[in-house]
Amino acid sequence: MDVNERIKAILVEHPVVLFMKGTPSFPMCDFSARAAQALTATGARFHAVNVQADPQIRAALPHFSNLSTFPQLFVQGELMGGCDVIEELHQAGELERMMVDVLAVP
Repeated sequence: MDVNERIKAILVEHPVVLFMKGTPSFPMCDFSARAAQALTATGARFHAVNVQADPQIRAALPHFSNLSTFPQLFVQGELMGGCDVIEELHQAGELERMMVDVLAVP
């Protein structure tokens, strides 16, 4: 399976995916930490992919998504954006609403 197929498979398998540097517990950059914190604050479950541990995904994802920075949030296979967008959505209350709609979070 080529790397683009792997990315597509991850997006099909998980409704909310955060491609980040590190993990939510051990982020490897401030932007990834802030994005994971915003998602965690919604109470939603999300799948995190550590791009530092997978150089193929790290190299291919910017071409796949047309976004050159990390983290990258996908909801139902659609790119939402990076850290700035995630934080804006969170501050506006939209991120939590999105998670409720997608994941049926109580």
